[in-house]
Amino acid sequence: MAQKEKCYELCCRFTKMYLLINLVRLDERTGNIFFLAGEENIIEIYPNGKWRYL
Repeated sequence: MAQKEKCYELCCRFTKMYLLINLVRLDERTGNIFFLAGEENIIEIYPNGKWRYL
């Protein structure tokens, strides 16, 4: 649940900066969500809700 909430929060944050959300993908091997916003913002969201830039 924390992962979905963080994904939603980050989507809202990036769209407020007028960046397109190009890709949101769940890595089934690790359970992490990969998020591509704009042309260079790649984010990985862990199942516990923590996230990092790649």
